[in-house]
Amino acid sequence: MSWDCGLRYMFSVSPALQQGSMCILHDKEDLSRLEMVQKLAKDGCRFLQNHSKGPERTCESDEAVRVRLRERGYDALALRRMSSERPAPADSSADSVVSDRYVVVSGTPEKILEHLLNDVTLDDDQGTTQDTLLDDFLLTYPVFMSTSDLCQALPTYCTRRYRGKEERKEALERKRKVLHLVSQWLSLCKHFLREDEHVKLFMKTLYRYVLDDLYEHPALETDVRELQKLYQLHLRHKALFHQLSLKENGLQSRSTQRETKEVLCHVYITTDSYISMKAHAGTAAQELLQAVAERMDVPQGELVLVAVTYPEGRLLLQPQDRVLTDSLRPVGRLHMCRKDLGDVLNPLTDNSELQHRTARMLSLNTWDVAVALTSFDWSIFDSVHEQELVYFTFSRRTSSNHTVALELLLQRCNEVQLWVMTEVLLCPTLCKRVQLIKKFIKIAAHCKAQRNLSCFFAIILGLNTAAVSRLSQTWEKIPGKFKKLFSELETVTDPSLNHKAYRDSFKKMKTPKIPFLPLLLKDITFIHEGNKTFHDNLVNFEKLHMIADTVRLIRQCQRDHMGQYSKSSCEVRAYTDHLHIIDNQQTLFELSHRLEPRA
Repeated sequence: MSWDCGLRYMFSVSPALQQGSMCILHDKEDLSRLEMVQKLAKDGCRFLQNHSKGPERTCESDEAVRVRLRERGYDALALRRMSSERPAPADSSADSVVSDRYVVVSGTPEKILEHLLNDVTLDDDQGTTQDTLLDDFLLTYPVFMSTSDLCQALPTYCTRRYRGKEERKEALERKRKVLHLVSQWLSLCKHFLREDEHVKLFMKTLYRYVLDDLYEHPALETDVRELQKLYQLHLRHKALFHQLSLKENGLQSRSTQRETKEVLCHVYITTDSYISMKAHAGTAAQELLQAVAERMDVPQGELVLVAVTYPEGRLLLQPQDRVLTDSLRPVGRLHMCRKDLGDVLNPLTDNSELQHRTARMLSLNTWDVAVALTSFDWSIFDSVHEQELVYFTFSRRTSSNHTVALELLLQRCNEVQLWVMTEVLLCPTLCKRVQLIKKFIKIAAHCKAQRNLSCFFAIILGLNTAAVSRLSQTWEKIPGKFKKLFSELETVTDPSLNHKAYRDSFKKMKTPKIPFLPLLLKDITFIHEGNKTFHDNLVNFEKLHMIADTVRLIRQCQRDHMGQYSKSSCEVRAYTDHLHIIDNQQTLFELSHRLEPRA
């Protein structure tokens, strides 16, 4: 029997006790009378709920705890009262103090920002304290306003003098709150704001006002120093920061910032298979030639790199030519060919030749392979920002430069799955194919032990694809110990009950760890599709809070550095960094049927 202390209950007792008598439970103390309850129940009493709203009722309705602000006859902000518990002051005898605060339910962007600023708490000893609701706003504001709009909505600094002490104190507190918000904003989103001209102009204007205010409000000096550190501003006047250098602002130039971003470049060695490798805007054709030559064990002098542009254009790339455009897109479909290139584009090799090569994977240590895969994935995941998931979900149809790292890791996960299929289906003999599948099962287990769930999922899904799972003769030869291990690993990828097995297993893992990002994006999309972003032209901030709470998982997973798995042998790293992949599903099925024809 469940109890709700906030509601009134009564018991209609049997005539044997007393005609029409009632027993009313008012509060928590009354619930201790369980013996009386049991006695009444044994005597045939009926348990009823009293729906009357008496003065004793303590459960407040949803509307009773909500406050609405109206402007010009329209709702501008909706708040909900929420009780929070915080530690009691040192001079107090109580352990904690319960206080009420109002959280945003919905509102216009300007009113939401205004309320969050008013709600910021400032500690004179420790500066400012982090607020989850403010973090929600800064993570999700691109959903309903641009960066330019946010710069314009932030309260500007005015230069007028304040007369009374109270007025001056209030002005100082407001300025410090704005500086706190800007500081949190730059700290959280600095990678997205470095190239934004609106932010540069806003920061220059803000600093001018702040530097003027330092004479009147010396207490702002600590806040200014913190902003300078975050924004990497170089100041020429050390005493009172009187002069601000607008040129030496420490921001990376656009070209430098672009070159630090990497993508996975595909170099085709057959008509439908390629070598995948990292490349940035400054990568030259010579680097790809050298990497493919080492991967395929072919003299580099015999190779040339050709960019095929559609419909029928071809461009022979010179060693120093760049293979990517400024937008990090290939100059064409890149093909590695032999130098005896005639009128027809001759591929470097074909699938029949690849099929007769000895499976190189069989000579590699499975733990070392897992370490190399985890190191590669972590180098990408560590640069993924929480806001990338927001941009990816809400700006999917528009090309955004804010999701480079996220898309790179998603692409890598897909390529690892294709790589597993490619390695198995290009292995010609049955006994070697059995050994290869055993190795992949062990690698998947090692990836799980190294808390790399992205690569773990990719390997298990690759082994479960139709082209590989149909190889019945191969799977029959797998020892029972490995079949049992594979079955245990499969249960983690079981999608039933909303991937409960994966979520429970992942929750128990300590940080750092790499999540399976497609599932995280699915959760965000579910929140997005199931809740309106706007209610009566007001931003649904409760929806954004749920999204922000979900994407913060990225920050939690990146809390520590995965240093113990950063070292692996050069041979293994060269192999896993340049995966050979067949991306044509028809070709993969043809290889599968060639290995084990349909009965």
